[in-house]
Amino acid sequence: MSWHDLLALRLLGNTIDEWAVALIAVVVTLTVLPVVRTFVAARRRRRLETQTEAPVAIQLAGLLIERTSRVFLWALALYLGLEQLTLPHRIERAGSVIVVLIFWFQVGTWAMAAVGFALDKRSHRRGPTSFDPTFAGSLNIIVFVSGLIVWTLALLLALENLGIAIQPLLAGLGIGGIAVALAVQNVLGDLFASMSIAFDKPFILGDFLVIETFEGTVEHIGVKSTRLRSISGEQIIMSNAELLKSRVRNYGRMMERRSAFMLNVTYDTSPDILRAIPEQIREIVQAQRNVRFDRCHLLNCAPVALQFEIVYFVLTSDFRVFADTQQAVNLAILELFRQRGIQFATPVLQPMPTRPESRRPEVAGVTRAAVSRVE
Repeated sequence: MSWHDLLALRLLGNTIDEWAVALIAVVVTLTVLPVVRTFVAARRRRRLETQTEAPVAIQLAGLLIERTSRVFLWALALYLGLEQLTLPHRIERAGSVIVVLIFWFQVGTWAMAAVGFALDKRSHRRGPTSFDPTFAGSLNIIVFVSGLIVWTLALLLALENLGIAIQPLLAGLGIGGIAVALAVQNVLGDLFASMSIAFDKPFILGDFLVIETFEGTVEHIGVKSTRLRSISGEQIIMSNAELLKSRVRNYGRMMERRSAFMLNVTYDTSPDILRAIPEQIREIVQAQRNVRFDRCHLLNCAPVALQFEIVYFVLTSDFRVFADTQQAVNLAILELFRQRGIQFATPVLQPMPTRPESRRPEVAGVTRAAVSRVE
């Protein structure tokens, strides 16, 4: 038998040379593409280790090639091989279903990788080592919503490619979606609240919040709940819907802290010393770092004291800095008053008058107070 006769032999409706071409397509696909994928992944890791910045398009292309699964390469090889052959309808149908499902799964994986790449670039847009806490708090919510959209579209497109009519399916999903929405309305309320937090950004990671009787630092913003770490150490978990219904005091947005306090001085202080006190207090306050002096006035002539009101601002939201500044101002005021002989006015507590008990015996039916009034 000659080579021509051998190549003309048929197996499952295809000649030997057609099977050879299909085998070559499969082998080349499973040889060349994995090598390219490995090479690109190695180059990308080397760039990340050396922190070499490449154009965004090249970075994205490298990421997508690295995220290409081996299962997809096998499916691609199967598709190229089947294209060279004529097989029974059942085998072709089974191969088409496998290839379509794997293809759209890979497309969904690429789409999620692209979303993650864009979000990473957005969170580090100020530099490769910078971090944006404003955007980080919304990251989980955006990833969840993006994944829901991407995988839903991938499933619908896969079904359409398989010849399944998706219009009746969409109508059924719409009716069923209403029933599901009514059943899980609390969960959906938290989901929409999380999206509101993501877009409106009333707080971010690291902000210190006071919500009714709860207070703590935001350490996680999720799809259903937000978690705070209280001062005493425990974790406070609040649903997003209930959190947005509450009045939230966000101390993380505080740019400066205001200090206002009173000094009570005795009435025997001379007018000259009283006139000098505001200017001396101003010098004490302005001697501190990161402080803006506002005012110092003899504001009230109270019954027991002359009252000076002092107001200044510490130009930071850090409470430790505020407390240290207040302590330094108080110590300086105490030293000034001691040097000038100025006395602080303190309220005098008068002792309660005591009435000596009467030795007269009680009269039946009449109290001791009534007896004394009669006397």
